[in-house]
Amino acid sequence: MLTIWGRATSSNVQKVLWCCDELGLAYERVDAGRQFGKVDEPDYRMMNPNGLVPTLIDGEVTVWESNSVMRYLCNRYGGDRLYPADPAPRAAVDQWLDWQLSTMAPAIAPVFWALVRPPAGGTDPATIPPLVQKLAAVWAVLDRQLAARPYIASSNLSLADLALGNSARRWFAFAFERPELPHLAAWFDRISTRPGFRTHVMTPIV
Repeated sequence: MLTIWGRATSSNVQKVLWCCDELGLAYERVDAGRQFGKVDEPDYRMMNPNGLVPTLIDGEVTVWESNSVMRYLCNRYGGDRLYPADPAPRAAVDQWLDWQLSTMAPAIAPVFWALVRPPAGGTDPATIPPLVQKLAAVWAVLDRQLAARPYIASSNLSLADLALGNSARRWFAFAFERPELPHLAAWFDRISTRPGFRTHVMTPIV
């Protein structure tokens, strides 16, 4: 039995849970992080020195960092459909997994913190439009990519879609005006039909 440490409201935990559902994997999830604590305890830091979630335990194997956890699950449990074994299509997936970390995460995080978890004194409304504009420019890159294919890396669902699905969920849920990105919207509609997405990602944003 796999054990996944992390609260269900964490976007990084959500993508791993969605991956497990796509692969048909049973798991036990242990609440950790934010109101559940545990991540600063010595035993947890032995598993994950960063004190973050998720952390995957698979027998004697421990894996942290959500995209690495998904890669491991596909490599270990026959997930070629989501993470191809052939180097060329795998590289197409990997580059978008890296893009999610290097480009999308830094752009969406300030918007999330301003709107969902503002500082005690509140968020200055004047600071939000520039953040949204920067985030929209990042989504426009993906919109252009999706003009030629139904999913991010190819014609099939892959880890690239799982990695970016929860960010898209937030983008379309945030209360602000957003530019029209038709290919992105159509892709979001497609991934929204996946049972794992509906169960783990289409949840309240907190």
